[in-house]
Parts: sequence; C-alpha cells; structure tokens
Amino acid sequence: MVAQATWRWVMTMLAVVAGEKGGGGVRRRRGWWRCPPEKRVVAACLDSGFFYVTNHGIDEEFMDEVFSQSKRFFSLPMVEKMKLLRNEKNRGYTPVLDEHLDPVNQIHGDYKEGYYIGTEVSEDDPDALKPFSGPNIWPSADMLPTWRETMVRYHQAALEVARAVSRLIALALDLKLDFFDQPERLGRPLAILRLLHYEDRTSEPAKGIFGAGAHSDFGLITLLATDDNYGLQICKDRDAKPEIWEYVPPLKGAFIVNLGDMLERWSNCSFRSTLHRVLGNGQERYSIAYFVEPNPECIIECLQTCQSENNPPKKVIATVNSMSMGGETRYVICYDVFPGSLQSNARII
Repeated sequence: MVAQATWRWVMTMLAVVAGEKGGGGVRRRRGWWRCPPEKRVVAACLDSGFFYVTNHGIDEEFMDEVFSQSKRFFSLPMVEKMKLLRNEKNRGYTPVLDEHLDPVNQIHGDYKEGYYIGTEVSEDDPDALKPFSGPNIWPSADMLPTWRETMVRYHQAALEVARAVSRLIALALDLKLDFFDQPERLGRPLAILRLLHYEDRTSEPAKGIFGAGAHSDFGLITLLATDDNYGLQICKDRDAKPEIWEYVPPLKGAFIVNLGDMLERWSNCSFRSTLHRVLGNGQERYSIAYFVEPNPECIIECLQTCQSENNPPKKVIATVNSMSMGGETRYVICYDVFPGSLQSNARII
C-alpha cells in the first residue's frame, strides 16, 4: 500500500503537516526553528531515520555538474560501459538487473544501472589488500574529459558533509561532538560514491517489478542527492501488514540523509534504519548516493548512552567487516549544516 493523500511526518516533538500531493512545501510550525538542530535530529532518527540537509557547503552549480557528468557516462554505448564492469573491490559499472535487493518480492533485478567509486587506494598501499579497498576504475579521459576530476572532488566534498552530519548525530546520542570523528571510527572510512540511473519504466509492485527493491543500508549514514523525479519511498514499519509505503519528495539542492544498520545497532535500535525502495514512474531518474561506513576494523556495539538496566543491549557486538561481508506523508526534518562547524541555522521548509 502506498500512502498518497495528505503527507504527515509526526515527530516526537510536534507534527509537521504538508499539503496535498504536488501542493508544494511544508507548513512551518511557529517556534520550531528555535529548537536546537540535534533535538530535531533526534526526532527524525527516532521516527523515520530520514531527514534533509541543506546549506551543506556543496553549491548547486557543482551538484548540477556532477549530475551532468553522470548522465554523460550512462549515455555511453553499452559496449563501452561493460569494459568498466564492477570488480571484486566493488568499483565500476553495474548494468540493469545486476542487483537484486529484494529477492523475496522481485521477479527480476533492479531496473537501474550504477557506477561505484570509492576512496582511491593505490595498489602498492597495504590497505589495498583489504576487502572493498583499492584503486578505482575510471573511464578514459579521451572519452569523458574531466569526469574523474569531478567525481574525486565530489567524493571528498561529500565526505566532509557526512562528517558534519555525524557530529550532529553524536550530539543527538548524548555523545561528545567528535565521537564519530575519532581515528578508530571515521579515520579511514569505507566511503562509496554511487551514480545511479533508473530506466524510463513504470514499476509494478504487485508484479514484482521495482526500480530498486526494498532494503535498508548497512552502513553509518547515506547521503542521497536526486533529480526532480519522484521515486524514493520508505516503509517505517517493516512488520506492518500490509506495508505502508510513503514517498520522500525530492528537494532541490538538499541531501536526503538516511541512517544505516550500523547506527541502529550503535543506538540500541532506537534510531531507525528504515526500509526503503524506488518505484519507476515512466520517466528516467538520476540520483547520487554516498554510503559512509566506519573503518573496517571499527567495533559496533551498543553505546553506553543508549542502554540501561531496563534497556540492555539488543544486539551482539560486531565489526564493520563482519557486518558488510555478511551481510510522503511523513515529512522529514530539514536543517542547515555548515561542515566543520556547529553553526547551524535549523529550519523547516
């Protein structure tokens, strides 16, 4: 079931009510902007695990250039793209139907193609021997001039945004501001940029046809930039029968942030790693995902601030490696983050 009438995100602290579909925006609640940003993050993380970030430091002109370069790649002949097929380090091109995120409900794979770009690690670096670490695969500069430089710059900029968001999340968890910034956590993160292109095909959930099947992300957080086309949906209660799916509207210039399984485990399952999927609507759709995981050896265990005698840890201790190898109705909070600073101009828009 997809909720499509009135959009509501009922927060812990207040309800933010939007207009009808296509109505344009969210009504502001008087005084909400005065609430500290970490409090708004708490509300979003407890409720849905999704929120927007604006004024993040990456200007729209550069974002438009990244999308343009992404479209240039996906417009290449298939024979050229297949020369850059994803390798064992999870770098490179993935064709349509290559991934199958929800095998229980999908009859085919995802109707999307993608391209993975990680942190560049040279072959002679000892870290290159680790899983998911190594040099990237790059298209020829003759074929796509400045493409590599654009993606490297974006990868670095997105990581700074992710670090800034992690500081707000740390405060939301009653931790020190730099908890996630410590060398043993985000000192050498597994940060993966993924360009995505969805076909101009209409999804049919009842027939098992999806742009991307239902799943949760297993990392710390994901930053998602999208074009203007709808498609992303979330299901807050994965145990509900039937499942209730709600659209997350695209917002120009903003990142959609969602929490991953590792943060859910850290928070003793209080912060939500929410099920989400993509439905095609007959139009091509482009998005850019940036997945952030802590260092491979980082230990993921219930935080002291998230447990008590009456609320003991719900999950066993794990490492990033062990987890990764194994495995619109409700509106999200929108606030401003300036990387490297606590200066925030939180607001609902």
